[in-house]
Amino acid sequence: MTYIIAEPCVDVLDKACIEECPVDCIYEGNRMLYIHPDECVDCGACEPVCPVEAIFYEDDVPEQWKDYTNANYEFFEDMGSPGGAAKVGKIERDASFVAAQPANLNEH
Repeated sequence: MTYIIAEPCVDVLDKACIEECPVDCIYEGNRMLYIHPDECVDCGACEPVCPVEAIFYEDDVPEQWKDYTNANYEFFEDMGSPGGAAKVGKIERDASFVAAQPANLNEH
């Protein structure tokens, strides 16, 4: 199990969670952030600092955002485990489900 970032993060990319993560497992895509399932140590430090409440423990992702669980896993399929987001920097793509979402123009 891991933590999952869901819909409220799309097109927001606040990054407060990145600063709080002790193992550097939160990666930046074009439209949202993703938690690497193999690098996350389930500490939960990221969850309370997210200003849009987009981070959930995998079993607790709300039903309307369940597709973001697969999106978080898909994002890392071709990448493997690079051993930290700081080494990689921004990744110029998103999971296909996220890329297909309409622009999030809501004020958060």
